[in-house]
Amino acid sequence: MTAPADTLAQAARALTSWYEKAARPLPWRDDPTPYRVWVSEIMLQQTRIEAVKPYFARFMAALPSVEALASAPEEQVLKLWEGLGYYSRARNLHRAAKLVAEELGGKLPSTAKGLLTLPGVGPYTAGAIASIAFGELSPAVDGNVLRVLSRLLCREEDITSPAAKKRAEEELSRVMEPGRGGALNEALMELGETLCIPGAPRCGACPLETLCLARARGMEGLLPIKKQKKPRRIEERTVFALTCGGRLALRMRPEKGLLAGLWELPSIEGFTGEDGAREALGDWGLLPLSLRRLEDTRHIFTHLEWHMQNWAAEVQAPAGGFTWVSPRQLREEFPLPSAFSPQTLTSAGFVL
Repeated sequence: MTAPADTLAQAARALTSWYEKAARPLPWRDDPTPYRVWVSEIMLQQTRIEAVKPYFARFMAALPSVEALASAPEEQVLKLWEGLGYYSRARNLHRAAKLVAEELGGKLPSTAKGLLTLPGVGPYTAGAIASIAFGELSPAVDGNVLRVLSRLLCREEDITSPAAKKRAEEELSRVMEPGRGGALNEALMELGETLCIPGAPRCGACPLETLCLARARGMEGLLPIKKQKKPRRIEERTVFALTCGGRLALRMRPEKGLLAGLWELPSIEGFTGEDGAREALGDWGLLPLSLRRLEDTRHIFTHLEWHMQNWAAEVQAPAGGFTWVSPRQLREEFPLPSAFSPQTLTSAGFVL
């Protein structure tokens, strides 16, 4: 029987050859400069490729270099990120750009070790940037890669364990060939995203089918093994789309915690009826000229779900300590998280 190390070495060669022919055309692959690779890898953290594509294009058009990003106001960076989620990524990217521009002469560190000193860059992201942009033989191990290796080597271990990740990094380091480290990392990502997918892998189209031990043993559908996640916590909120003279009320969230420092629609904890909604408006010093219930919405975060009861109110005067913005300002200046549905605003009569 072939040893796992031999299987992995053969797979690495087969996979990089396959990738050179089968790689999808992606905007950051067309011109893999360190800056473009860095921005794309940060955007791709916990986010699908198709969702990232238009954001990447807009971001590059507006902020095409480290220096441009470093000198941009935070509100512009967050506005370009609006709807992509996990906003701490945008803030860390901005902080890191300032550090690179001010302390490193505008050049990103060329090693995984150096990249790890930047805000928002962990081991996977550091390995990906160092290997793709600089040619360093650094593994980049994420869930896709762990799934591929679990099936390829038929390993019945929890892939979410630190031990599984450490072993994968060590094994991949040993089979990386000079000049092809980035290609191997990207090939593993590509395979995990397109063929060796969760649930039902597309083994018939896989370049590793004849090498895959799980396939040979009929276990490809049973692997990988992952520790079960805890169910998401549910929070109920009553959200208000408040308008006055064509302007919308916004408030800023606390500087720490979920959606830290971003703008939001005013809300209160829990669900309420019309009397409770009027009471909340009164507490804010607002007199409603009209008040109506909108369609309920929900938004899923990683470990939390917001269930939102939505109300629309036209108020007599722009009070309440809120910031009242025009449609143009909301489009161009004020980043509003996607948790607050554009459909809610449209239903409230606020035309974007």
